[in-house]
Amino acid sequence: MAGAEGAAGRQSELEPVVSLVDVLEEDEELENEACAVLGGSDSEKCSYSQGSVKRQALYACSTCTPEGEEPAGICLACSYECHGSHKLFELYTKRNFRCDCGNSKFKNLECKLFPDKAKVNSGNKYNDNFFGLYCICKRPYPDPEDEIPDEMIQCVVCEDWFHGRHLGAIPPESGDFQEMVCQACMKRCSFLWAYAAQLAVTKLSTEDDGLMRNIGGIGDQEVIKPENGEHQDSTLKEDVPEQGKDVQEVKAENSEPCASSSSESDLQTVFKNESLNAESKSGCRLQELKAKQFIKKDTATYWPLNWRSKLCTCQDCMKMYGDLDVLFLTDEYDTVLAYENKGKIEQATDRRDPLMDTLSSMNRVQQVELICEYNDLKTELKDYLKRFADEGTVVKREDIQQFFEEFQSKKRRRVDGMQYYCS
Repeated sequence: MAGAEGAAGRQSELEPVVSLVDVLEEDEELENEACAVLGGSDSEKCSYSQGSVKRQALYACSTCTPEGEEPAGICLACSYECHGSHKLFELYTKRNFRCDCGNSKFKNLECKLFPDKAKVNSGNKYNDNFFGLYCICKRPYPDPEDEIPDEMIQCVVCEDWFHGRHLGAIPPESGDFQEMVCQACMKRCSFLWAYAAQLAVTKLSTEDDGLMRNIGGIGDQEVIKPENGEHQDSTLKEDVPEQGKDVQEVKAENSEPCASSSSESDLQTVFKNESLNAESKSGCRLQELKAKQFIKKDTATYWPLNWRSKLCTCQDCMKMYGDLDVLFLTDEYDTVLAYENKGKIEQATDRRDPLMDTLSSMNRVQQVELICEYNDLKTELKDYLKRFADEGTVVKREDIQQFFEEFQSKKRRRVDGMQYYCS
């Protein structure tokens, strides 16, 4: 028996001790994350009637549209009402999508919230995420066969999710960048390399003499130089690196700041020095940047807050964005951050306080009494729980019971001690 107690004691020592304060803080953090992702979407009404929603939380139903069938996406409300018991893939958020629930892609299901849908939504875009596969490795997340801890990062252009180790460049710390553009999208939208030289939070090394290097031969690197002072063509040519040459070096013109600078102050300096907010003589910021020297690599790029506002919006550039189907890059409300902030604001507005609801049904005297009782309870409970937090001990059921017994006892003593006067 003693041995069993000793083993139990050793087991309890190994188990992590979590205080009530830790639980409450974790619950609050999870609630805030949920508000950010789901708060901007309607949980009761199907979003189909809104057309292609600028950004919303989406799900894919593996039960209704398994791999091998046509991909389909459903809105938040339909995930609850029409697919509550089904196996769902959480897609986080997608842009410009219209709910598919119950359309021709669903053989044996009719949408309960908005059954009168078109057969297909031709404007929707789909990828492997709708079958629960992500990244260039086409693996599920979480992946039971992947033992390497790695975070998933979403590309702001194609909106696929990627393992950090599969992006060709080590991701900066999560707080150092706001958005990521994957390797494939950087190839397709090669104009972004001209901006990356000045704006991107990219892991390049900078030497004091102004040399920019591709350390360790990470991917293919191309140095784009202006020819005779003329602007570069919009098409960037691929150069084959010299055999056996792992490190390529180039002298940066006028010691331009390198894209390795990730601090806010350095970025602000870059903005000022390069006058990205000012139009060039040709009226095109992109042509001004292409007249400078920059590096093109086979890697993803990482971008700071508000980098999109630095993109040129001249007529030619807007046409290019349209041809590449990336006009959304010029829309400040397209970002996931804008969507999350919208959700937080809406949730804060909609969140009703139960105490205030109760107070509204009472007369003035009852309101004052309830407020006093509430404040007493809140103060005493906070002080009571603080003792456990300071000592790092777990709050047990009997501790809570004891608190309320003592609180009721104090309340009775106060009431019994009151004197009433009748006039």
